[in-house]
Amino acid sequence: MSMVGLTLLAKLNRILSAAKHVDPEIPFGGINVIFFGDYLQYRPVYDTPLYTDFSQPSKNKSGQSRSEKEIQQRAARSLILQINCVIKLSTQMRTEDERYRELLERLRHGDCTLGDYELLLTRVVGQPSVSSLRESPWNEAPTLAYRNEVRTQLNNKAAVHNAAQLGLQLMVCVAQDTCRGKAIEDPILMKKLLELSDSKTEHLPGLLPFVPGMPVILTQNLAIELDLIIGINGIFRQLVYEPDSVSIDALSNTFPNNTQYVHQPLYALIEIARSKIECNLETLQPKIVPVPLMEQTFRVDVTDMLPKNKKPKSNQKAMLSIKRRALPLVPAYCITTHKSQGQTLSKAVIDLKLPNETEDIAAVYVPLSRFKRFIDVAILRPFEYNVLRIKPSKSQVAEIERLDKLYIDTQFRFSEYFQ
Repeated sequence: MSMVGLTLLAKLNRILSAAKHVDPEIPFGGINVIFFGDYLQYRPVYDTPLYTDFSQPSKNKSGQSRSEKEIQQRAARSLILQINCVIKLSTQMRTEDERYRELLERLRHGDCTLGDYELLLTRVVGQPSVSSLRESPWNEAPTLAYRNEVRTQLNNKAAVHNAAQLGLQLMVCVAQDTCRGKAIEDPILMKKLLELSDSKTEHLPGLLPFVPGMPVILTQNLAIELDLIIGINGIFRQLVYEPDSVSIDALSNTFPNNTQYVHQPLYALIEIARSKIECNLETLQPKIVPVPLMEQTFRVDVTDMLPKNKKPKSNQKAMLSIKRRALPLVPAYCITTHKSQGQTLSKAVIDLKLPNETEDIAAVYVPLSRFKRFIDVAILRPFEYNVLRIKPSKSQVAEIERLDKLYIDTQFRFSEYFQ
């Protein structure tokens, strides 16, 4: 429910109606649909949440017609309002620590007490409970960051540090970018593309550092039936590449001068414990999966690179369509709080110093609720008490209350049915 937005839901409704060849007014083509999840997670990316309240006055000026997108979203919201059977799962299956579970329950409502705040402060790095991140188990625990740019910087620094600790020369895979079928040769454009955040390049990084034993995350669906899907964790073991494709020409100030840049990687060998591969692949150890290069196309604004006499007028952008071939992996020393959603983490370091003007309860609730036990969390630095007092939005509260009433009605109907 939290990952699907109204635009996507409207599209699914249209697809099902077409597939079943029925009247478009019949919800989901007459198919029963089960929604599950938690509305207090992050909002869907580039979409409008399912709990959006359209009963409030529209922001459109008087007399201005609604866009097709808004019409579709309102239609999707009407589908949500037709939900007539609700089952509420009330037993917490992740959190084993009773005191911590109670804290998280209050956090969901923005009602944490001073006692909760003081308890969390005992997990701040530097306190006796978490004296240093350089000591076990925290030196192997991932850090959760709010922004992709911060996550990339921390991962790069961790890779450089770990390669030095192991006495190894750092190896960095370079993405293969083309425009209109031709390789990018302009050094300024090449540098700009390689340094783009992978959140802007369809999750294919331009410069991907590798250190043996490094934790990684798969960023594309490789084989859904084998559970080799977006977000699955693994351990990097080996890089296979064309032997004549290595250089040490500096492509970024982020990495040491003696870094090996691999321009033509073939595949990476990743150990994925959760994969459903039942038999060992020939000549490979158990659970070792070869991850090949993948292709994606993205658009990038190059206005800032154009001469003044060639820049577009007013606020127009100069967009280039780039095709990229690269390994669908990113380091996982640090992951975003968005990426942690849905995961259970054995240990992690989180930062509760929120970005400015953040009012989304998910920014606090998601990272803090990834653990089974209170002692599994370390907090990077001190934070303000008001972070624990962020309330759900009015739309979230209204929708949760509506579903709670439906839950009571459902219980009543079921009790009558089984009598």
